[in-house]
Amino acid sequence: MDIKRSVVKEIKVKSFQERGISLFIKRDDLIDSEISGNKWRKLKYNIELCNSKKKEGILTFGGAFSNHLVATAAACKNSKLKSIGMVRGEELNPESNSTLKRCVELGMELVFISREEYALRNDKALHETIGADYPSFQIVNEGGANYYGMIGCQEIMTEIEEEIDHIFVAQGTTTTSCGILFGLEDHQKIHVVPVLKGFDSLAEMSELFWKTGIDKETVSDLMERVNVYPEAHFGGYAKFTPELIDFIRSFYVEHGIQLDPVYTGKAMFELMRQLESPSFDNSRVLFIHTGGLQGIPGIEKQLGQKLFQ
Repeated sequence: MDIKRSVVKEIKVKSFQERGISLFIKRDDLIDSEISGNKWRKLKYNIELCNSKKKEGILTFGGAFSNHLVATAAACKNSKLKSIGMVRGEELNPESNSTLKRCVELGMELVFISREEYALRNDKALHETIGADYPSFQIVNEGGANYYGMIGCQEIMTEIEEEIDHIFVAQGTTTTSCGILFGLEDHQKIHVVPVLKGFDSLAEMSELFWKTGIDKETVSDLMERVNVYPEAHFGGYAKFTPELIDFIRSFYVEHGIQLDPVYTGKAMFELMRQLESPSFDNSRVLFIHTGGLQGIPGIEKQLGQKLFQ
């Protein structure tokens, strides 16, 4: 599969430069049009695992507008594997929206399940049942949230040639932020912007590390290098306000970079707000663009207008 290398670009903001702040963005959104950003990172080694175990394909989970489902469908198609998506919402069908249509176009079989059943998506007993029903498929957690996804995201930091002090990233399942954290140098800090309301970032990150076999003392040390901004969710997952939409549009006009209102727009908004603090003076800051632009058409339909002109 032909995957482009992610590039790092400097974002010039005069008021920040006057205070000695250098701001960079890692364009993981340019890796691929559909297997975009952290989605490719989280699927890369899961696909290798699938092939090594001689499985027929990957079975995973996602909501009605899941970037992860589209990315999985595309990655499996490119790797000549089959894909199955367990979708939250038994009332849905393959024609319900452009995301689900695209999954089908890419060859994914969609299975629509109730919200009650979907709530058990990480339950070991459910995985055993699904494994018995689909023995030739490798089960991958929602969002690629497992050891292989985390290791794939760890590689982000190996591609950074610039000297960096602070890394900002949007947070959903914590897989990306855990991978980045695990790959940090001693002097670096990670700043996470959870997009879910009431999300306990440190607890969720710790649990993912524990599941990979990392001891609790090491995990506790790692958590000391994490800053969390829990109130930057703009109302919760997939929710946004006119203020956020205006910011995303203004950022695009000024820098020519598209952000989405679900993940990267919220994280960049908070980054810009935090950089007003003198504590960031004379530092070098990196924003990880984790993609997520696949869902823009659905958001534009909801808004009744284009996000980017």
